[in-house]
Parts: sequence; C-alpha cells; structure tokens
Amino acid sequence: MVALRREKIVNQPAPYLHWAFILISLPNLGLIAFMIMLFVLALFLPFPGRAGRRRAYHERDTER
Repeated sequence: MVALRREKIVNQPAPYLHWAFILISLPNLGLIAFMIMLFVLALFLPFPGRAGRRRAYHERDTER
C-alpha cells in the first residue's frame, strides 16, 4: 500500500518555477543549488592530509 502511494507521488509532473525568462523545475533547481554549495565548500575546506604534508615540508626544511 505504501509503495502505491509513493508511485503516485513520483508519477506526478515536477513543479516549475517561472521567473521572467527563467523556467526551471524545482528538483533541478535543488540539484543545482546543492552542486554550487558543494563547490563552495570544496574551495574553503582544507584537503585531508594537508596539515601532515605541511608539517613534513617544515621538518625537511629545518633539517638543513
């Protein structure tokens, strides 16, 4: 019974946002917003292991 309800929801056409000349479905708009957020996070969050490499370079330079 639950599967039938979900099937009816998925079978509906997606709602659209119409703003001036822009026409985009809400699921696509959500996906685009998620990808932009992920891109911005990737710019500002440090890469894993970066501190270890920085420490290794510093130790290598101080040995000389």
